[in-house]
Amino acid sequence: MSFHQPSAWLLLVLLALPIIAWRRRGGRGRSAVNFSSIAPLVAAGGSWAVAARWIVPALRWAAVILLIVCVARPRKADEHTRVQTQGIAIQLVIDRSGSMLAEDFGDLRRPVSRLATVKEVVKEFVAGGDELQGRPDDLIGLISFATYADSMTPLTLDHDFLLDAVAATEVSPSNDDRATALGDAIALGVERMSGLEKGRADVDRRIKSRVMVVLTDGENNAGDIDPITAAKMAAAFDIKVYTIGAGTDAAFAYVPARDPFTGKMGRRSIPVSIDERTLREIAAITGGRYFRATDRETLKEVYQQIDELERTRIEQRRYTDYRELAVEPLRLAGVTLPPLLTGVVVLLGLSLVLANTRFRTLP
Repeated sequence: MSFHQPSAWLLLVLLALPIIAWRRRGGRGRSAVNFSSIAPLVAAGGSWAVAARWIVPALRWAAVILLIVCVARPRKADEHTRVQTQGIAIQLVIDRSGSMLAEDFGDLRRPVSRLATVKEVVKEFVAGGDELQGRPDDLIGLISFATYADSMTPLTLDHDFLLDAVAATEVSPSNDDRATALGDAIALGVERMSGLEKGRADVDRRIKSRVMVVLTDGENNAGDIDPITAAKMAAAFDIKVYTIGAGTDAAFAYVPARDPFTGKMGRRSIPVSIDERTLREIAAITGGRYFRATDRETLKEVYQQIDELERTRIEQRRYTDYRELAVEPLRLAGVTLPPLLTGVVVLLGLSLVLANTRFRTLP
């Protein structure tokens, strides 16, 4: 508990109360009645009311003391911390076309597909791990695409829900949905982010920027919208697009395939055809950057660079909330105590009642 500084000096009045009490007790003249002898009165003895006659003055003095304390404005301080975050809206756009099954992100002993590696690294990018700090304060959404682009999750702070959707992303078993609609995917991302106003405040959260991270291992060969047109749409909405080309530097990669004659699982080669020129142009149009990832380590480095380029700023503000104990109740150890002024009224009221009933004196 503390006192309001401009009013705390009033507590000095308490030092004068003993002097005032002494003056009232010893310095005031008393009226007297002459008796020839008070022996019969002494022999009769006194009642408990006479012995307890100090109660009424004590109640009055207690009320005066408590009133002075109230005027000095006692306060209870509750310190709060308010965290204001300037977050980033990040739209993850991940290729799930048939070529993402290529096992060129592992090694000969443990071949790992591109899509499986992307899901692992994206999880670290979002939740943190190893050298990635995570993005706990950012709105993140997921779009996956092959022949068709699908919004898997909206922009959300529920990153557990988001990561469940990332983990569930798989290459479609249908041959009709294994192409690459890159332009449609970027356009869908623009649609999802266009309604999110840059600089808009969401209670303690402000959207600092809007970013799209597009990962693909091929070239646009499906959909209705050209990737460059989609990039211009993103630039019009001030959405920065980072593009990632995923795949080995070799001319061919291998994907799991079933032998049509024996029925056994094996591998077949597919050409590596990343349209780097288009990906670079998309990044240049929107103010982003293009990255090439040839294995798990380089892919992780790419997300680390994006992580460093787009950081969230957190501002912490401390403020103190004061409760005026003179007029506001105080909750202490689960018990609500009344305001101090209530005590003043109760003490004065009790002293008046007692002074005019059992402790009444004449004159």
